Amino acid sequence: MTASALAARPEIAGARFTAPVQGTRIDAVDVVRGLIMIVMALDHTRDYFGIAANPTDLTTASAGLFMTRWITHICAPVFFLLTGTGAYLARRRRTTGELSRFLLTRGLWLIALEAVVMRCLAYQFNVDFRVTFLIVLWALAWAMIALSLLVRFPTIVATTVGTVMIAGHNLFDSVTWTNPLWTLLHGRTLLVNTPEHVVFVVYPLIPWIGVTAVGYGLGQIYDWDAERRRAFLLRLGLGLTAGFVALRAVNLYGDPSRWSVQATPLFTVLSFLNTSKYPPSLLFLLMTLGPAMLLLRAVDRGTPRLLEPALVIGKVPLFYYALHFALIHLLAVVVCFLAYGSAHWMFESPNMDNYPFTAPPGWGFSLLGVYLAWATVVLLMYPLSRWYAALKRRRSDWWLSYL
Repeated sequence: MTASALAARPEIAGARFTAPVQGTRIDAVDVVRGLIMIVMALDHTRDYFGIAANPTDLTTASAGLFMTRWITHICAPVFFLLTGTGAYLARRRRTTGELSRFLLTRGLWLIALEAVVMRCLAYQFNVDFRVTFLIVLWALAWAMIALSLLVRFPTIVATTVGTVMIAGHNLFDSVTWTNPLWTLLHGRTLLVNTPEHVVFVVYPLIPWIGVTAVGYGLGQIYDWDAERRRAFLLRLGLGLTAGFVALRAVNLYGDPSRWSVQATPLFTVLSFLNTSKYPPSLLFLLMTLGPAMLLLRAVDRGTPRLLEPALVIGKVPLFYYALHFALIHLLAVVVCFLAYGSAHWMFESPNMDNYPFTAPPGWGFSLLGVYLAWATVVLLMYPLSRWYAALKRRRSDWWLSYL
């Protein structure tokens, strides 16, 4: 854009931008990833500080609680999508074999991180393994392992496989097999259920592998010239969003839960938006990935100064993810101790009706309290993320690429 054109656009001329980085990292990708990491913390803060209530049950939830949950729905799909995009961009500095091995080893590391470190030192503060939830990092690990195979084929293969997984997995909604393999792939149920141990699969693998594979294919757009890329992101974002509205209106396929007319127009809209995340339905993914494409386009020209903290956080997503969970839980321990004189509940494995802990009587804060706790978490995480991002810039130790 020329100087005269800038002068004619004061809203642009008055803003400060960080130019996109060319290479294996793309600022737009990191900014969007950072934004969703910040929003993600809201949902996790609500888990630990909010009143025990199902935010998507329209018979009991307020509109504010529902929307607090709904705005965080974008986080997991974009997290998986951009993991695939990041893998494509990593091809610029790795051979196919090196990339495949890295994805495989990183996936194996994430399994251990989720099942041991996160389970004992973040989600819960105990080592009894009585109750274990397999959540985001578990599914991301297997998505990376699957992608370690797909990267050995032409990119169109990963894109096609991912698209079929996303578009077709709802055909199996009525399948109720209790086979452990099916539980891992598409069921959201107990993998292990004994008096001593319970393992619950929260993130079934098929759709999440699909999103990661499509994200890998999406990485190709960062080989294109800027105008072509922005035009594509605009068309794709609008197309996915229109597809969501059309399919949801028909109410026949794409989500196991149907929307219905409610007592008020507002709650009818909420019913329309109330799609299934576990596993993520086709409509859930259209609803979240469409706006994500538009967001990628919006930051494609550079990073406004206001979003520079998101850029920093987006460069260290795993570090942020692991540490923010532990921080939220630790803050909940402190608040519980101050309120009750004890915090032993925060160190006990939950029963299946309570997550992530069996809360003391009367535990839980209003939405205002949740939002204040969220702001505290993000403000504490930013300098830590900035420190770790600077460490990764200064050093090239192999282990830094795994965190």
